[in-house]
Amino acid sequence: MTRELTRRMLELPERGVELNLLDWGGDGPLAVLSHANGFCARVWEPVALRLREHFRVIGFDGRGHGDSTKLRTSEAYGWEQFVGDLIQVSERLSGELGRPRVELAVGHSFGGTVTLSAAARRPDLFARIALLDPVLIPSAELAARSPRLGSALGMGEIARKRRNVWPTRAAVREAWKRREPFQSWDPRVLELYLLDGMRERADGQVELKCPGEIEGMVYESEEHLDAFGAAKKLQIPALLVWAKRGNFPLEWYRKLRDTASDMQLVESDADHLLPMVAPDLMAELLLRFGTAD
Repeated sequence: MTRELTRRMLELPERGVELNLLDWGGDGPLAVLSHANGFCARVWEPVALRLREHFRVIGFDGRGHGDSTKLRTSEAYGWEQFVGDLIQVSERLSGELGRPRVELAVGHSFGGTVTLSAAARRPDLFARIALLDPVLIPSAELAARSPRLGSALGMGEIARKRRNVWPTRAAVREAWKRREPFQSWDPRVLELYLLDGMRERADGQVELKCPGEIEGMVYESEEHLDAFGAAKKLQIPALLVWAKRGNFPLEWYRKLRDTASDMQLVESDADHLLPMVAPDLMAELLLRFGTAD
């Protein structure tokens, strides 16, 4: 029976974290959603509500994000740590729900890179994956002939300078509605991020649940993931969505597609924050891919 959103903390003692799970319900096979760096699982909600027509849909706040454990060392935010967390969450959920595996794992941006790496290592745990404008670290040759890369650099420094504390959510809303990237967001997602991406402080103000310091540590980690190497090892079907107005050149995505044995590439006329700016379109793409015979 379809039900409303429920939450719980999933303890992963061997990994030193507790992760906040958001369960949108649904009666079908398991779908697991991984968000972008700096955000939280709740931004998936318009997509999740569509997916639960065919899936049991669960998302989670990555370590350092949302209501999950905040660790203060840079080593805690190496990209491999997020891969290990996704594998552990997927194992636990599959076991608890009596599912043989995760039927559809979806990741956006950094979450897409993590999802690709996890699926390449554990083809027994994932049936198919969807990657929405994943972060790619290219070879020196590809980077040298890709002028668009410049706009993707320096994100750690930008994150550290981000304003974390505001007087009220209303003040945040008014400020963000006047500037990018939030001007392009679906209004539903913006409200969900204001609600779940911020917390009330004892002094009456509100602050981001993922502080710029942690977001910056993820961006600046020296422990990156080899997406092209993972694609070469991938044994399951994959959907790759490229944002035409994002930060990564189409050439890189074509190379990633061609490296994998079964990956289809779809181009979307949107910016990098695909689930936030085009949730209905993303839901349609995911349903079409996730329910294909």
